[in-house]
Amino acid sequence: MARKVKNLLGLALLSYLRQDPKHPYELARTLKDNGDDRAVKYSHSSVYQVVAQLAGAGFIAPEGTSREGALPERTVYQLTEAGQAELHDWLHELIAVPNFEYPHLAAGLSFMAALPPSELLQLLDTRHGALLALRQELAELIHTATIVNGVDPLFLADEDYRLAMVESEITYIGHLITRINQPETGYGRVWREFHQEKS
Repeated sequence: MARKVKNLLGLALLSYLRQDPKHPYELARTLKDNGDDRAVKYSHSSVYQVVAQLAGAGFIAPEGTSREGALPERTVYQLTEAGQAELHDWLHELIAVPNFEYPHLAAGLSFMAALPPSELLQLLDTRHGALLALRQELAELIHTATIVNGVDPLFLADEDYRLAMVESEITYIGHLITRINQPETGYGRVWREFHQEKS
């Protein structure tokens, strides 16, 4: 489905405006406070750009203005009925419909034969170590949020997903290293001959 606003930042802003009206600066602060840079790519200026796009599409509308101290007045936006419908439909699509994505690792693996096996094995070993560290970081983040700070696990579903993806990649990288190193049935023999490497 072609959406009037395609940037996933728009989904985040619609979600926060569903809670209550906010001005763009407050939306940017909410994104930062909730660590949403782990889910959507954004900058302070992009928040204002996407707010303008959402308003132009009729998904949000000015409710009024607010002022904090000596700061200039800021326009406060609220979610419209069309915005509520868009948020609902967008979430349905993202969660229910698998989407073919283009992860960087898949692109690298598509052309990995351009590197000698010995060089690739070093890179995979480096990545494996980084993934182990990331797994530890995610596990600690989830533990701290849920056990120490009492955050309902519902609000950590995205971090659980990231941890599952990291676990899967760790398993796959180990499998790939094994396939490269198997002397007869693995990838390595013809590949090494092509790069004139000794087994």
